[in-house]
Amino acid sequence: MDSVTRFHVHQKITMMVNRYEVFIDDGNGEPGSRVAFVEQKRMTFKEQVTLYTDESKQGVLAAFKARKVIDLASAYDVTAPDGTTIGVFGKKFGKSLLRSTWQLDQPGQPTVVISERSMVMALFRRIWDFIPWVGDLPFPWKYHFDFVRDGVAIGGMDKKTRFRDHYVVRIDDPAMDRRLVLAQAVALDALQSR
Repeated sequence: MDSVTRFHVHQKITMMVNRYEVFIDDGNGEPGSRVAFVEQKRMTFKEQVTLYTDESKQGVLAAFKARKVIDLASAYDVTAPDGTTIGVFGKKFGKSLLRSTWQLDQPGQPTVVISERSMVMALFRRIWDFIPWVGDLPFPWKYHFDFVRDGVAIGGMDKKTRFRDHYVVRIDDPAMDRRLVLAQAVALDALQSR
């Protein structure tokens, strides 16, 4: 998995949990073999999410956990199956007021800044949320995130579909830990409105 450069992240719609499946790209732009299964409980006070290798939940790929309870700018520690830290990510609250912005840190690597690609789309998404009744509907336009280190794009996450949460995650830097990037990708969808 260390050499994979494209993944697909699909959210499955359920009532009480956010459920995600992560697939390796098959080389033709479509999901191939599944590498992770995620269930995130909604309305929890201290976020903790595990990326399992499959639905049996016997094997763990990675996990992330909030450092604080209900903190709009909380950091999330990402750990390997043995509990060692593989990185940290967090939402930059002030910058996220207009355009969602996150910071991703991997030990031994410069910081990666993740932000919505289009300021216009970011503002439109915020306006959409405030429109009575309309804001409760899924946002029907595609939006994307860029992963940037030292001013250079090293990856991205593009929404593939209008009404379902299906994304393509691209990793252009071979030094990036794929588990860390996939944890951040799940968080970009699951924690976006917090």
